[in-house]
Amino acid sequence: MAGVFLNFAAALLISSADGAVLGACLALAIATLLFIFYIQPDASDLAPHRSKLDQLMERRDTIYDNLRDLRFEFRSGKYSEGDFNAMKTSLQNEAALLLTEIDQVTESQVRRTRSVRPAETERGQR
Repeated sequence: MAGVFLNFAAALLISSADGAVLGACLALAIATLLFIFYIQPDASDLAPHRSKLDQLMERRDTIYDNLRDLRFEFRSGKYSEGDFNAMKTSLQNEAALLLTEIDQVTESQVRRTRSVRPAETERGQR
């Protein structure tokens, strides 16, 4: 009789363990399907993350391209000399302000290492 009870208990434990594993697999499958079909990513999740320096460098490149195009169009006769000089000055001023801002951003990112003070080296020699 004790043997039958032990066999029944072992079968019950095995079936409950199988049920727990089966339940966990089913819950994981449902969660995966919900994630795939019902959760939509935000547009910001798909956009690359750019630092402020990256944005400034892109703007700088755009200004340089505009200056190059302006020179080409002036040489081809599209603009008068007065218009060319006014637009060129405006773009150069904008570039100067932008380069100043780039310098400020890069200086704030630079970490300066500390050098060993001479007093510390003299103490070590005593």
